Amino acid sequence: MLESFSAESLARAQFAFTVSFHIIFPAFSIGLASFLAVLNARWLRSRDTTYLTLFNYWKKIFAVAFGMGVVSGIVMSYQFGTNWSVFSDKAGPVIGPLMAYEVLSAFFLEAGFLGIMLFGRSRVGEKLHMFATAMVAFGTLMSATWILSVNSWMQTPAGYFIADNGQFHPEDWWQIVFNPSFPYRLVHMVLAAFLTTALVVGGVGGLHLLRDRADASARRMFSMAMWMLVLVTPLQILAGDAHGLNTLEYQPAKVMAMEGHYDSHPNGAPLILFGIPNPSERRIDYALEIPKLSSLILKHDLNAPLAGLDTIPEEDEPPVAIVFFSFRVMVGLGFAMLGLGIWSLFARMRRRLFEAPALWRASILMAPTGFIAVLAGWITTEVGRQPFTVYGVLRTSDSIAPVDAPAVAASLIAFVIVYFAVFGAGTLYILRMMNKPATTAKLGLTDGPMRTASRPAATQRQEHENGI
Repeated sequence: MLESFSAESLARAQFAFTVSFHIIFPAFSIGLASFLAVLNARWLRSRDTTYLTLFNYWKKIFAVAFGMGVVSGIVMSYQFGTNWSVFSDKAGPVIGPLMAYEVLSAFFLEAGFLGIMLFGRSRVGEKLHMFATAMVAFGTLMSATWILSVNSWMQTPAGYFIADNGQFHPEDWWQIVFNPSFPYRLVHMVLAAFLTTALVVGGVGGLHLLRDRADASARRMFSMAMWMLVLVTPLQILAGDAHGLNTLEYQPAKVMAMEGHYDSHPNGAPLILFGIPNPSERRIDYALEIPKLSSLILKHDLNAPLAGLDTIPEEDEPPVAIVFFSFRVMVGLGFAMLGLGIWSLFARMRRRLFEAPALWRASILMAPTGFIAVLAGWITTEVGRQPFTVYGVLRTSDSIAPVDAPAVAASLIAFVIVYFAVFGAGTLYILRMMNKPATTAKLGLTDGPMRTASRPAATQRQEHENGI
């Protein structure tokens, strides 16, 4: 079945598959780490045991998600050396240090304090425990910062020069790190992570409210999640608009594909709400469009001209259909999140937030949409960059390692089997944990580190009960 695909296509599919699995877990853990810091701070300030119950509940879910995120991320780095060694050789002097900074300044930070956050409250004191929790949250944000800096540089390269051997060499690290698209992409991704977490927490809260509307923990987590949805979704829409304007400036072909503009529009471009791209005829079939609205959104002028893909060499065009549909999935889900947030706000204003089974059911249905939107956004970004790995400078076809298609196909099949088995089991385990109320004493993880010394079992049980 894979015999007709080239090594480049299979290598791209392999990286897309692994990164799609990986991004699910950081998108959740980034927001969840900050949520845990808020819960712990609220517990210390108010001494309301509901916050402590929720902290102990979500910290165990965070531990599993964090572990799967680490494991799934390691695999991607190996592919730089196996399938994309030419890219690694040429871009390594720029992206290598940035990825090393991510490990040294961010991953070590969050991993180093993780054990204290999970097991150390009774061992190090509440202040140091709060500090450790804050450092885990800060570390996840720093990880996102460095990785997005690397990826943003590949989208909008700056601060480099190309040596005689074809390698990219740093010329100005400030320009490399803070490249033109980095601030927009960082804000957009962090807000997406917060929304993803809010939707999951809201869905879990809605599930337990349907079972027991008097559940104090379910009420608290649902209320906090809906507040996050109300506050962050409008900010995300504004951040997405700013990001789109930045993309129009530096990657116009990507925006043309997102909008479905095969042809230029000298007197105002329509906003195509939906349609079916027809690459052979270079048009959007069955287009449902609003005249001149795309020019208003992108240029803030109804009659502003917008260039189309007819101004881009065909060999430099991204795959229009994939970008066109993934962009609409992301935007459509974004407005669905806004609708859920407004619905919850009306229910709160009428004092019926905890007497709204339809809202709770809607929150359960919306729980996975944050992950879907994140995946759709990454597909839009990465496929829209094609046919380049470093936009406008290094083509994907010139980045592939000298590997044979059968070898890449075999490793791709192995990845698919192992990933679905391992991470499928891990995801199922997390869902089982979420299915239990927050007041459940045991979710499958102990509240302290395992001891391996050969002492009587009764002694170990007594130590555990005493918090030792």
